[in-house]
Amino acid sequence: MRQEKAALSFHGNRIFFSGALLTWQVSRFLRDVRARLKDFRGSDIIVDLSELEEIDTAGVALINEIRQIAKRNEIECRVQNASRNIKRAMKIFSLPDIYEGEGEFKKEKYTIFEGIGDWLVSIAANIKYFFYLLSDTIFYSFNGFFKRHGMRKGEFINQSILIGMNALPIVGLISFLIGFILALQSAAQLRQFGANIYVADLVAISMTREMGPIMTAIVLAGRSGSAIASEIATMVVTEETDALKSMGLNPIRYVLVPKVYAITVSAPMLTILSMLIGIFGSLVIGITYLGIGIEPFYNEVINALILKDIITGIIKSLVFAWIIVMIGAYYGFRVKGGAENVGRVTTSSVVVSIFLVILADSLLGLFFYFGGGIGY
Repeated sequence: MRQEKAALSFHGNRIFFSGALLTWQVSRFLRDVRARLKDFRGSDIIVDLSELEEIDTAGVALINEIRQIAKRNEIECRVQNASRNIKRAMKIFSLPDIYEGEGEFKKEKYTIFEGIGDWLVSIAANIKYFFYLLSDTIFYSFNGFFKRHGMRKGEFINQSILIGMNALPIVGLISFLIGFILALQSAAQLRQFGANIYVADLVAISMTREMGPIMTAIVLAGRSGSAIASEIATMVVTEETDALKSMGLNPIRYVLVPKVYAITVSAPMLTILSMLIGIFGSLVIGITYLGIGIEPFYNEVINALILKDIITGIIKSLVFAWIIVMIGAYYGFRVKGGAENVGRVTTSSVVVSIFLVILADSLLGLFFYFGGGIGY
C-alpha cells in the first residue's frame, strides 16, 4: 500500500493541505481540524489546496466535512487554489448540495441564451439517438428474416398474443361503441330528411378511413406501447441489457425486433376487425332504431366502400404501429436512474405516442386527400 506523505498546517485563518490526502490520514486530520475550528468561531476559514497533489474519496469527504462543520458553527468556509485534477475529484465525489455551495466550487449560473443553447443541443442529441435506434431496428428487422441467430425462438408468437390477441376485447368493445354512437348521433339528423339508409355510408367510410385505425392505435399506445417502454426500461435499470451485451446478444435484436414483427402484423389485423365491429355497431342502430333491414344495410355498405378506403386504413395502421413501438423503445432505452424513472418514461411514451399518432393521422389524411395515388 502506498504511504504518500501528507501534511496539515494552520496559518492564521487558512488551513493548508499538502502532498496526497488519502484514506489513512483522514481520521487523524479530522480530529486536528475539529480541535482547531473552535478557535475560528465568528471568522472566515480558507481551505488552501495549492500544495495538494492527490486526493481520494475519503479526502474529498474530509474537506466537505470541514465545510459542513464550519456551516454549523456559522463560519464561512471557502476552498481555494485547487488544481484542475483536485477540482475534478471534488466535483465527481461531492454531493450536489455540497459541491454547489459557496466558494471556488460554486456552480456557474447559465444565462438564458446558454439555457436555450443547452436545450437545443439536448434536442439534437435525442433526435440523433432516435434515428440511430430507428436505423438499427430497421436493419435488424430486415436481417432477422434471413438470420435467426440472436433471437428467442417462439418470441414472435408470444408477442403477437400479448400485443394483438389480448388487445382484441378492448379494441372490439371501443369500436362497437364508436360505431354505435356514430350511427345514433347521425340518425337523429338523417331521419329528418328520410335518409336513414345513409347511416351505413357514413359509418362505413368513417370507420375504415379514420376511426378504425386511430382508435386501434390509441388503445395499442396505452396498452402495448406502455408495456414495451416499461419492459425495456426495467431491463436497462436492472442492467439486463448490459448482461445481454456481455453474452454477445444485441438488445435491439433480442428484445425489440420480435415486438416490431408482432405489432406490424397485429395492428392491421386489429384495425380490420375494428372496422368490421364498428360497422356492426351501426347495424344494431339501423335495425333497432331506424328500421333498416340487414340486407339493405349490407348492400349500402358494399356500394359506399371502395378498395382505397380499406387500403388507406391499413397503411395508417402500419405507420401508427411503428410510431408506437419506436417511441416505446426510445423512452425505454433512454431511461436513467432507478425504478421511479421507469414509471416516468412509461407515462411519457404513452403521451408522446398518442400525440404523434394523431399528428401522423392528420398528415396522412392530407397526403391521401391531396397527394394523388391513394386518395379520397
